[in-house]
Amino acid sequence: MAAVSIAVDQVDILGEAPQWNGRDKCLYWVDAFRPAIRKWNPASDRLESFMMPHDIGSFVFTTDGRVVAGMRSGFNLVDLQTGSVELIVNPLQRDERLLLNDGKCDRAGRYWCGSVHSDFIGRQAELFCLDTDLSVRKVDDGFIIGNGIAFSPDNSLMYFADSRDETVWVYDFDLERGTITNRRVFFSTADMDGRVDGAACDTEGNYWCALVHGGAVGCISPAGKLIERIDVPAKHPTMVAFGGDDLSTMYVTSAASLLAPEEVSLWPDAGKLFRIDGLGATGLPEPVFQHDFSTGKVAS
Repeated sequence: MAAVSIAVDQVDILGEAPQWNGRDKCLYWVDAFRPAIRKWNPASDRLESFMMPHDIGSFVFTTDGRVVAGMRSGFNLVDLQTGSVELIVNPLQRDERLLLNDGKCDRAGRYWCGSVHSDFIGRQAELFCLDTDLSVRKVDDGFIIGNGIAFSPDNSLMYFADSRDETVWVYDFDLERGTITNRRVFFSTADMDGRVDGAACDTEGNYWCALVHGGAVGCISPAGKLIERIDVPAKHPTMVAFGGDDLSTMYVTSAASLLAPEEVSLWPDAGKLFRIDGLGATGLPEPVFQHDFSTGKVAS
């Protein structure tokens, strides 16, 4: 039976993008709007925070242990040890209210990332792919907010959610070419409590997702059916990630900033990091971005 507990008491304005690093056995995530990347070692219970110069939506690790981060300023190479932040490329339109948001690497080492307009004006969100040669492609558009990126275990499918549109889309995915086709509806939250935010697939191909506004984590089968819903002690869970040595523990970030004033006392653990044990599911290792930055070339 699933057991939910608080992993870290740190309160984030908008916690997002949890990711287990198997090399150092630590969990990383971001506070998007108090911009920082956080690192937590479960063995020592040590928490470190690395402040960022711009709002940050997601990040992926590189082969040398640095990270590529999707920020309000575009894709940046970040060295957490030295604090250096170098712009790689900015695919966003010249509007400071646009931000790179949810993102994941595919198993060929490309970084797929959606965007969002801070004021949710129009359908300005887009889906980008940062290739391993540091070129960037816009691969789809017309969204309100890009979320929920995940890849099926066999690399044949890519999932992408538009939370405000109450829809999770699925594409046919070609790993070798890095292309997506045949977008279609995978799941709708129109008739349920909560919207799909960040997500991850398990080894069986189930799509686990944070149900923001709904205070829960959901599990959607490959057939697009909700098969499990687990309550968490935050109204606005934002993203899930599998972690631990065997990738059987689920970590869930959450947001404190989305609560209305009258709700704050009802959700005292909002913004904290949670863990769920006993799911009976196992996650997949997160791939790293496959570019050799040792050449010194950063900007594409």
